[in-house]
Amino acid sequence: MPNSSTLKIPAVLLLEDGTVYHGYAGGAIGTTTGEICFNTGMTGYQEIFTDPSYFGQILVATHVHIGNYGIRDYNYMEDEIQSSSIKISGLVCKSFNTFYSRQQASKSIEEYFIKENKVAIEGIDTRELVRHIRSRGAMNAIISSETTDVEVLKKKLKDVPSMAGLELSSIVSTKEIYEAGDPSSQIKIAALDLGIKSHILKCMVDRGCYVKIFPAKTSYTEMKAFNANGYFISNGPGDPASMDYAIQTVRQIIDGDQAFFGICLGQQLLGLAAGIPTFKMHHGHRGLNHPVKNIISGRCEITSQNHGFSVDGEAIRNSKDVEITHLNLNDRSIEGLRLKNKRAFSVQYHPESAPGPHDSRYLFDDFIEMIKN
Repeated sequence: MPNSSTLKIPAVLLLEDGTVYHGYAGGAIGTTTGEICFNTGMTGYQEIFTDPSYFGQILVATHVHIGNYGIRDYNYMEDEIQSSSIKISGLVCKSFNTFYSRQQASKSIEEYFIKENKVAIEGIDTRELVRHIRSRGAMNAIISSETTDVEVLKKKLKDVPSMAGLELSSIVSTKEIYEAGDPSSQIKIAALDLGIKSHILKCMVDRGCYVKIFPAKTSYTEMKAFNANGYFISNGPGDPASMDYAIQTVRQIIDGDQAFFGICLGQQLLGLAAGIPTFKMHHGHRGLNHPVKNIISGRCEITSQNHGFSVDGEAIRNSKDVEITHLNLNDRSIEGLRLKNKRAFSVQYHPESAPGPHDSRYLFDDFIEMIKN
């Protein structure tokens, strides 16, 4: 495969609104498309690249140096990789660092992207680009190091579907049932994999749970046969409103009054199952420093986030069955909810972090206490 590391190969980033950025190729030489979004984290790029929730998206890294501490090899639930492959469609950054400095690293980001056939563009003023996205909103984009002909790229970009209405979880989900933890554990959790991060499983296994992970379109009947003490619905990509199969499964779980915990997409599906609509956000939340207030305890948390859809806050406030538990202190969007007469709760952010602060890992303890009680 062509390698961009030996010379500076021109590359182009074209946004759906016609804005063009010129830079240089990183990783594999090629063309890629997706919805453009940005993450404000200063570290944790390998965790971000491999987060399945980014499937179908071009990521803008706002930190200047990406790749400066290299890449670690995959080690299930222990290292920085959150799934078995890079899930972003492409990368936009200021500096795509081929040289790295970390004893534990095994390869450069350049080698990593070439191995996984992923396209990147560097030399972009990412500050200006992020301000543009924040102003104009999320939109589709195309990166190419194969051609710099903008008119050709415009034609290709027209064929890229909008993220609104896309069902993507079944693409990134496991294809086979698998297990994690001690089979002799008294705490058995059935997890629906809609794009689950490995550190979510680690957080449950570290607390003594035995988890069976099911493919996205597994029926409630099949999950129920596991005789789990609790049900977990994971994060994942795409539009939750397009996932009728998952909404039905969640509705059956809560109708059975099972202990239920959802993260990110899991919150949106819990809301939809309870009659709360979702909507596509202007540009979403992606980063490691989002302030959230737990309005039940009064405590504030610094959270790790990655989502472009959210539940409707006004609908929750008008609901007799659903209540708000957490609020975003930047834009007052809904970060947590629970059902009043059921054992079901969720959060919009990522308590497992990976990357990010550990302020919110108490939520896994709350889930286990719910199961025990």
